[in-house]
Amino acid sequence: MLGPMNAPLIPPSPDLPPPPSPPAEEPRPSDSPQAAPVPAPAPAAATPARQPRNPLHGITLEAMVVALQQHFGWRGLAEQIPVRCFQSDPSVSSSLKFLRKTPWAREKVESLYLFMLRERRRQGHSSS
Repeated sequence: MLGPMNAPLIPPSPDLPPPPSPPAEEPRPSDSPQAAPVPAPAPAAATPARQPRNPLHGITLEAMVVALQQHFGWRGLAEQIPVRCFQSDPSVSSSLKFLRKTPWAREKVESLYLFMLRERRRQGHSSS
């Protein structure tokens, strides 16, 4: 069984018809040069969804830490959330490094930030 690639090199006889050519494949839409490329979906970050009811939307972690530090001070912040980044030689940059790697601590910071916002609103409404 010799296929077309393994056929012995025998000169064609003038009495025999030429061998049939293999059938041509029909071009698929993706193979044709005229086919338009399918555009990739836009990344989610390109068009951020509006979240009017989310008070944390658009607030960076750095902004939260700075606001909490200004409101409570480092000592008060360490009392509210007892983690070493607030207790020992605290700084915004060291706190951000820790909070970005530690989801449970970040949740506590976000929760305390929301609490601080609610307290500020209450104080603002009651003094008017």
